Parts: sequence; structure tokens; C-alpha cells
Amino acid sequence: MNYLENYGVQQRFMNEATLYPEYSLARVIAQHKGMYRIITAEGERFAVISGKLSYEIETLSHYPAVGDFVMISIGNINSPSIIHAVLTRKSVFQRTALGPANQTQVIAANIDIVFICMSLNHNYNLSRLERYLSIAWDSGATPVIILTKSDLCENVPQILSEIETVALGCDVMVTSSSNASTVKNLYSFLKKGITASFIGSSGVGKSTLINLLAEKQLLSTNEIDQYDKGRHTTTGREMLLLPNGAIVIDTPGMRELGVTHADVGKTFSDIEKLAKQCKFRNCSHTNEPGCAVQKAILDGELDERRLRSYDKLKREAKYDGLSSKEIEEEKLNEMFREIGGMKKAKHHIKNLKKSKPRY
Repeated sequence: MNYLENYGVQQRFMNEATLYPEYSLARVIAQHKGMYRIITAEGERFAVISGKLSYEIETLSHYPAVGDFVMISIGNINSPSIIHAVLTRKSVFQRTALGPANQTQVIAANIDIVFICMSLNHNYNLSRLERYLSIAWDSGATPVIILTKSDLCENVPQILSEIETVALGCDVMVTSSSNASTVKNLYSFLKKGITASFIGSSGVGKSTLINLLAEKQLLSTNEIDQYDKGRHTTTGREMLLLPNGAIVIDTPGMRELGVTHADVGKTFSDIEKLAKQCKFRNCSHTNEPGCAVQKAILDGELDERRLRSYDKLKREAKYDGLSSKEIEEEKLNEMFREIGGMKKAKHHIKNLKKSKPRY
């Protein structure tokens, strides 16, 4: 039995693994203070990164993260395996690191779905939701909004109406831990082999959702009051298998979600569409004549709060003053810098093509 098949391994990763014939393929399923738990074809093991890889790593985002596929050498039963390389990520959810300046921290890698969890009490905040959506769209995964603790909210239809104005092109699910059927609806997204990450503030009920989906107590939970005050129970990122074969990643609650990259084009597509109608191409949407964005605000078609949120996220992601096309170019440049530049990227793609079996 190949245990990796239960943990979402795809042909693209098996192809890239052939570039490292001296090592074995594995996936990181948990991370705790520099020690990793991995799944190999034979089963679970603990692992650490090699001295060479540690020396070559330039930023926090290059360290292995939960969800990563890695190349390892397997030691004896009493010693951890050694991680020598991290394979190319197909998606990555990341935020600004709390410590080193100008560095990013990977929350989860190679995910298909990002479940953005927000409870329907004092945790509910449209600007925070826009922040999560911008980073989720940029990750390469598909965001799905989960509204938890709906039993504490008296005006769910009104909340859904508000969210429809910001969650453009995104599914929204309403759940309550007191009604298991509302949680089971998430299985329409969670299919066998799909990897999903649960993201949200502390106390919104991520662990409770996963336990209900698993139909057993996989993760510890604490009682949190109606204001969501308390410590989160998840202290490290961990990958778990659900009974139907779907893979979920629980993450520690995040009080702040610093933006390093954001897909403002998808999250704020309404503003981007209006901006194309402005009289001036480099319109700042403040006091220029012929500004379609300001006109929409005056006409009551656009919330001024949403424009402030849009501007703030562009500044944080260092996209301030850039057009949509320029933002995409900047993101491509950043992506190639992450893997050593355009030349190295072309060389890597060429090697991948050579590694594919020919029939």
C-alpha cells in the first residue's frame, strides 16, 4: 500500500520527484518547532531539514510547510528522516511573518480549497473578510467562506446580503455546531484526495467543524464566549484525513493577517471594473474629475468602506499606484524571484519535460 496516495499525491509531484533519484517522495503533514511529521509511501515518520538545505534557504517562505511535497532520505528506525528539497508548490497560503521584517510565513501549501471561517458574532467584519479573500485568491486555491455559529445571529439573511457585495464569485456556507447537517454540507467541496485548509481568527470554531466532519474528536476545542475571547486550541499546523478520503489542515487562529501578496483584482473586481471607466488612467479615486469610482460612491452603488479597504490592501501588498496589468506583472516577477529568476525557471521547466515518460 502506498500511503502517499491517501494524502493527495499527484502526477506532477511524482514527475518532479524523478529529478532526485537518490531520494524518496514524502508529504509534510504536521509541523512543530522545527520538527516535521511526514507521510511516505510506507507510512509516517519524523523528519528534519538537512544542513545543506538550511544553509541554502534565504527566506522563511522557502522552509517546508504543512502540505509541501518534499524529497527525503530515510534513516534507521530510531533517527528522523532528512528533508533535502521542497518540490514546486501548486498553491500557497501565506502571511507576513511576525518576526523577521519583510518576510512571509507559509500557512499551508498545495491546497485546493481555503475555507475562510468567520463566526456570526463580534468576530464578523467585512474588511477582515476582504483581507482573507485577497490572500486566498492569490494563493492559487479556491476560497470558500464558512459562517459559523449561525445560532448566535438573529439576522443571517442581512449578513448574507452584505457578504454578497464583497464575496464576488465565492461560495458562502452557513453552519452551526448545534446542527450537524449544516456542517455536512461542506462535503460538497471535500472530495477524496482534495486538500483543504481551514483559516480564521481564534475561537471561530475551525477545530469544532473538523471534528464534526470527522465524526470523532480529532482536535481539542475550548469553550469560547460570544465575543470569541480566549486562546486558540490549535498550536501547530496539522493535516488530517477525513472518513471520505478528503484531507484537511487545521491552523492556529490568527489575530492579524499581514498581507504580502494579494489578488485585489478578484476580491475587488467591482472597483477594478469601475476604474476602467475613469477619465484618467492613473486615477487615484480621490478628487479627480471624471472618477467613476467616486461617482459610484455618491450614487450609493459602492460602499466607501470598501474603497478604503481596497486602497489599504494595495498599499500593504506594495501595489499602490499600479494598474491591474502592472500588478500582474509585479506578481510574475516576484514569483520568478522566489525560484531563482527567469533563467532558473526555464531550466526547471525544461527538466520537468525531460522527466515525463514517453510512450
